[in-house]
Amino acid sequence: MNKQYFFRILYPAAMLILTGMPPLNISAYAETEKVEGFIQARSGETMILRTTNSRKVVVVLNDSTQVGQVQGMLKARRKEMSMAALIPGLKVSVEGVYSSADEMTASSVSFKGNDFERAQSMQAGMHETKMQTEHNREELEKQQAKLQQHGAKQQEHAEQLAAHRAAIDAAVARFGQLDDYYILDEVTVYFANGKTNVEDKYVPQLLALAEKARTVNGYMVEVKGFASSSGSTALNQQLSEDRADGVTNVLLQQGQIPLTRMLAPGAMGESHQINNNETEQAEAANRRVVVRVLQNKAVAGL
Repeated sequence: MNKQYFFRILYPAAMLILTGMPPLNISAYAETEKVEGFIQARSGETMILRTTNSRKVVVVLNDSTQVGQVQGMLKARRKEMSMAALIPGLKVSVEGVYSSADEMTASSVSFKGNDFERAQSMQAGMHETKMQTEHNREELEKQQAKLQQHGAKQQEHAEQLAAHRAAIDAAVARFGQLDDYYILDEVTVYFANGKTNVEDKYVPQLLALAEKARTVNGYMVEVKGFASSSGSTALNQQLSEDRADGVTNVLLQQGQIPLTRMLAPGAMGESHQINNNETEQAEAANRRVVVRVLQNKAVAGL
């Protein structure tokens, strides 16, 4: 396919030179092509797309790139979407022009609504599982540091810890690259019962997180809203969405985080309760928005 691509461009140019005709803009011969696959990684204006035949394509986004969700039984209607919807794990169809064999500048990106919901659910589950795995890893490292000071049984315990750590590493490897992020910073914003406005005391923390994010190469910012189990499920879903949107607006407007660096705000409703006890403290802990600065390991390794 690559040889055909270069032939389509170079052949007309060569004919113009041989016939003595005035040169034309060669880029005019570049044809729009279409590629489908899953978003493997995303860093601002750049996506890594894994096609259905396991080929890796770097997709470059710009201000003129149109992002849309196809709707209807015949997929004939299209709803315009923000670039924030382009999250890892999402199946997309990209149209654009190849600038090299494996790099395309996208003119449009489209996806189905059920594919977007699937990618969001996958990200939520992977993050929670991975956070627990990282916590287990940290605890094991602390134990290993203590064992180095105790001498006699150090070797025996070290071998046991090594076996446990190998099991944890194997679990991490199973997640692959779709959600393989370094979590570099985190801020939690809490809300009063039934409230969605961000209290002033949290703004400095959010601005400090935004400042730190800008020092990270290829950073992304994730915002996830939660609600307590008090009230109806539908109301709690809306509360978590409004809370996530409120925090996102602070990051965009005051923190000056570009929209291309934001993952789509997640409304988790009353899922992932920190504590299921119906006490006032437990309810307050669940009315929250968690903001994280992420660096995708696949992008970091390029």
